[in-house]
Amino acid sequence: MEENIYHLQYAMDTFYFLVCGALVMWMAAGFAMLESGLVRAKNTTEILTKNVALYAIACIMYMVCGYAIMYGGDVFLSGIQDVDVAATLGEFAEREDGFTGGAIYSTASDFFFQVVFVATAMSIVSGAVAERMKLWAFLLFAIVMTGFIYPMEGSWTWGGNAVFGMYTLGDLGFSDFAGSGIVHMAGASAALAGVILLGARKGKYGPNGEIHAITGANLPLATLGTFILWLGWFGFNGGSVLKLGDIGNANSVAMVFLNTNAAAAGGLVAALLVARVLFGKADLTMALNGALAGLVAITAEPSTPSALAATIIGAVGGVIVVFSIIGLDKLKIDDPVGAISVHGSVGLFGLLVVPFTNDGSTFSGQIIGAITIFVWVFVTSLIVWSIIKLVIGIRVSEEEEYEGVDIAECGMEAYPEFTHK
Repeated sequence: MEENIYHLQYAMDTFYFLVCGALVMWMAAGFAMLESGLVRAKNTTEILTKNVALYAIACIMYMVCGYAIMYGGDVFLSGIQDVDVAATLGEFAEREDGFTGGAIYSTASDFFFQVVFVATAMSIVSGAVAERMKLWAFLLFAIVMTGFIYPMEGSWTWGGNAVFGMYTLGDLGFSDFAGSGIVHMAGASAALAGVILLGARKGKYGPNGEIHAITGANLPLATLGTFILWLGWFGFNGGSVLKLGDIGNANSVAMVFLNTNAAAAGGLVAALLVARVLFGKADLTMALNGALAGLVAITAEPSTPSALAATIIGAVGGVIVVFSIIGLDKLKIDDPVGAISVHGSVGLFGLLVVPFTNDGSTFSGQIIGAITIFVWVFVTSLIVWSIIKLVIGIRVSEEEEYEGVDIAECGMEAYPEFTHK
């Protein structure tokens, strides 16, 4: 009877991990819809191609080397499908409290859950460099980002390894529950390096510092993308509890879901109100980015705040993202979808607010962790982008940018009836 209970817990925690991973995978669709809605019609096919291709590349590269770099283990995951049932049951049997304690689940489910996080980090980059980057330059960078850059910083954080053998972030009091810094700020750092080398879209900024808004082609699609991301985030944060099979962890999962939803709502409302004050209008794109900002802000610690605190954290994230988008525009850093602000500026805020509700973290540890992630990802990304720029170039020609990268890079249009020839 007792052995059957252990089998049930193992199956339950493994299944929960897989379902949450599937929800995070669905976020790839959210990014694709959001980004394709916020770019111009003539660039839609290319941005969709980037999103679907980067997901496949992330899955392959993390299997080939990324998972081994981040957590150790065999290249190509040899034997990952094999489960030592006797050892697993033995580990269960050693516990006096049965279902409580750490999670035990299939290693294959752990890999699946981790690989969709890698794809999420890379998805952040695609929106920031949209409408003027060469498709193959982007995909080359995706290989390095998902196979090496992200796994290295992941090994120093969730992997528990010392940073270049010098210090362990966990020992310094660094905590990032589901990846405000490890995933989101890392993706934004890589995007920032690419945008700096790439330059702004033609016509975005005037000679005297004017900022010209370039509106997206399909705001219903962008709104759908936001709702998909909102839904997927329950798997992103909820799955990071790592376990469901006892009362304590089940309650933790429920609280994480509640706080994730509350933060998104707070971020959307706050961004909408700030936009109304600044622009005199209800700006839908700011509202959408506000919801995502709330989600990013709570991701660093969704288990310890109260629902009200989570709403406030999300609301502050929503305010930050509006001013960050405006500030980057003034610096002539052109980010068509606001990805650097949503995932970078707010990702940093998410890390810094953790010690207010989690006494296991420290402000100094959070700051050192944030600096470590940013410096590593930004510098290595800048090097990789620079090499790609020298070898094949990273920006399409002015003529191709004017006509739209759909035809130049993919040979087809997403909306052939509406885009001019």
